Amino acid sequence: MKPSMEMATVWRKIRNEADVAMLVAYTFSLAKQCGFSTVAVTEITTGASELATNIVKYAGEGMMSFSWVVVKNHEGLEVMAEDRGPGIKDMALAMSEHYSTKGTLGLGLPGTRRLADEFEITSEPEMGTRVLFRKWKI
Repeated sequence: MKPSMEMATVWRKIRNEADVAMLVAYTFSLAKQCGFSTVAVTEITTGASELATNIVKYAGEGMMSFSWVVVKNHEGLEVMAEDRGPGIKDMALAMSEHYSTKGTLGLGLPGTRRLADEFEITSEPEMGTRVLFRKWKI
């Protein structure tokens, strides 16, 4: 399947681990249908999984969206994660390797950034966090 510019944005609510599992399966299938390479499918799916897991772990619930984007000569898949959780107090620290407030390995956000072709994160304390993850089709 070759996505078109008319591909509708698909939204998924994330509230628990079951939602994360369903989102992972959806992301894998969508990335394959969009014609990404096996490596890119894995990168997209892993990035979406990390973002969804962070929503459950840190905010309790949120939303993720998937859109086909066309910018200049690039076409690709955009994954957006949004929540209304406590936000990130120290972005530089949160984006550093091995930092974790939950006793994990601290590789989620920095690792997700490395998997993306474009990555943007904004967060306000007590207002929530928004992460944009884009992967361009080569």
